Amino acid sequence: MTESGAAPDADQVIDPVFGADGLIPVIAQDALSREVLMLAWMDAEALRRTRETGRATYFSRSRQDYWVKGETSGHTQTVRDIRIDCDGDALLLLVDQVGPACHTGTPTCFDHRTPAVSS
Repeated sequence: MTESGAAPDADQVIDPVFGADGLIPVIAQDALSREVLMLAWMDAEALRRTRETGRATYFSRSRQDYWVKGETSGHTQTVRDIRIDCDGDALLLLVDQVGPACHTGTPTCFDHRTPAVSS
């Protein structure tokens, strides 16, 4: 809800809020199946490149460099839409995924389980 009590406009443009490290978390989701594929990071330049090319471009925190998903593996992500959460501090890419999304060769990075929270 907005201050006036009205629901926020879903088409409202919100600028990304990058963290102190200059990065924002990005979830990639299959545009058709809606399966959550992976989590990665972008800075402003990676986001610009993604918008410009339509290919998911991320920033590697460990290598401190940019990488285009599928550039070496062929397992590409073509971006259909970029969405932002209500606080502006997380992005969602709706993508057409070719091949497995995870570097381990699995379709998604989220196929493992962790023990449930006990109540």
